[in-house]
Formats: sequence, structure tokens, C-alpha cells
Amino acid sequence: MTSPAFSGGDGVWRQVLAQRSAEPPRPALFLDRDGVIVEEVLYLHRVEDVAFIPGAGETIAAANRRGVAVVVVTNQAGIGRGYYGWREFEEVHQAILAGLGRCGARLDAALACPYHPLGVPPYLHDCHPARKPQPGMLLQAADLLGIDLARSWIVGDKASDLLAGRSAGLRGGLLVLTGHGPQHRDAALALRTPEFEVRLAGSIADCAALIDSLSS
Repeated sequence: MTSPAFSGGDGVWRQVLAQRSAEPPRPALFLDRDGVIVEEVLYLHRVEDVAFIPGAGETIAAANRRGVAVVVVTNQAGIGRGYYGWREFEEVHQAILAGLGRCGARLDAALACPYHPLGVPPYLHDCHPARKPQPGMLLQAADLLGIDLARSWIVGDKASDLLAGRSAGLRGGLLVLTGHGPQHRDAALALRTPEFEVRLAGSIADCAALIDSLSS
């Protein structure tokens, strides 16, 4: 198992699984983790509780085939609040990578922010720039991988996921109705602007048209 990929001294966990492209910047599909790729479990930290949302692996594999970068950006309040540690997080992360691999899918990068307004030191922070709805993780990923943010989308089950995308200058956000999605429908739709498109979908399995548009 890899050790936590901390860099820059900011406490944000990063794992880069693909080389920065030498080609012109490409679009990315930014994905929240819980409620989007795997079923929502309150403070997921046990491998035995990892359950993939149907179609998640196949959707990510489709993005891989089309040359769209796939980046997980996840808030980890459970670490920030002291409910579990980076070891448990990494065990779950490795299980997710393995499950995706069995579908022929892979991630280009994953980032996790432990900071929380109710966190315990050193993760107590009222509004950390990497914690969604702030755009920090997306901006870091763009720098690491060479991502064209203006052509990229984020998929999440909370309005805060989409707000992070809008703040990062993404083209749009897709709210899935898995996880917390149904409770965030109205708030997500309210984020629409002429520059930021908002769409709704039943789940990540309904991303085929979005991936086609990203790779065109």
C-alpha cells in the first residue's frame, strides 16, 4: 500500500496515477466518491462496506477510452473529526482502485481533504481552500495533470460538489440522484449560470452523453 501522498505541507492527500500529458490540456471528469462511485455510507472507512454504484466502473472505463482524465475529489470529514485515520482511508481507496480495475477502469488522480469546521487539530479549519465547496482540489489536479478546466465537468451528489466546480471555472456539473442527491436537487439547479451548466442524472451510469461531449 502506498503511503499518504502529502505534498506542499497543506495536509491534502494526493495520489497521481497518470503522467501529466505533453499534449494540449485535456478535459477531466471530476468525481465525488461517496454517493457517486460507491454507495453512501456514513464515514466510510471499512473495506467491507465498499459497494459500487451500478455502472460506476463502466462509466469510468468509458471516460478512460475517450481520453478524458478521471479525478476523484473527496472531502474526508471523518479523518478531520478524528473518527478514523489515513490508514483506513487508504485501505478503502485501494479497494476502490481494485474494484475499478476489475471493470477495466482507472483513475488519473485522487485528492482528499480532511479539513472541517468541527475538526480536531491539525484539521480544524472554518473554510479550507481545498474543502469543497472551495475549488482547491480541482485547481491542484489541473496543475498536476494539465487539465483544461473550462472544458471539464464535475459529478457529485451535493450542491457543494457542483459549487466547487463552478468556482474552479468548469463548464458544468452533473448532480446524481444517488447518495444525498435528492436533497440537493433544488440547490444544485440554482447554481446554473450562462457560463456553468447544471444537469441532473439518476446515477453515474447516465454519463455517456456527457463523456461524449467532453471527448468531442
